[in-house]
Amino acid sequence: MLVNRRRLSLTTAGLLGGVGLFSLGGHAATAQTPPAANPPATTTPPAAATPPAAKVEDHPLGRDDAPVTVIEYSSLTCPHCAEFQDTTFDAFKARYIDTGKVKFIQRDFPLDRLALSASVIAHCAGDRYPLFVDVMFKNQRRWVLAEDPQAALKQLAMAGGLDATRIDACLADQALTDAVLQSRLKAQSEFKVDSTPTFIINGKGYPGARSIDEFAKIIDPLLG
Repeated sequence: MLVNRRRLSLTTAGLLGGVGLFSLGGHAATAQTPPAANPPATTTPPAAATPPAAKVEDHPLGRDDAPVTVIEYSSLTCPHCAEFQDTTFDAFKARYIDTGKVKFIQRDFPLDRLALSASVIAHCAGDRYPLFVDVMFKNQRRWVLAEDPQAALKQLAMAGGLDATRIDACLADQALTDAVLQSRLKAQSEFKVDSTPTFIINGKGYPGARSIDEFAKIIDPLLG
């Protein structure tokens, strides 16, 4: 059964305005935090990053000629997205990506200002974007629920090899921020995405986190 979806709570104007960092619930006026749990041990991605261009690029996993393409639109502060990363992604990767059946692409759909900052920092890591996204999800409670979430997020990125000056420069890069927001706007217009996570499987949208068996029911018939 699908877990409850995280509904779109903020407009682009809201992201750029004075919206609180923890607007994680189904509406901008009702904040929600991830369910209580012991925070996971910090996992750090290795070494330094290359400067990003003033645009966001896909960092696909798997074969370019795979018969199925899966795009995940996620927000880095979304607890259901983190749950998918923690409980399902490794099995999904072993079953479909590593076997050449699926090309997997993760794209940004930030639902609040903190998620927007996290996406910008992940792109600041260049080709290590997928690794930074994985680490941010697996340590989500540690930085989202910190007393100073932005500072905790920067600390995590510094542990991965980005220096403070580089992080600040990326966060101040309006072109990069706009490019992340354009990714979200494109998802809304092209695929009608309105919640996270949403998976686009060979062009068709499937909102909500799913188990590996639920993915199999969708993907296996497409493999022929």
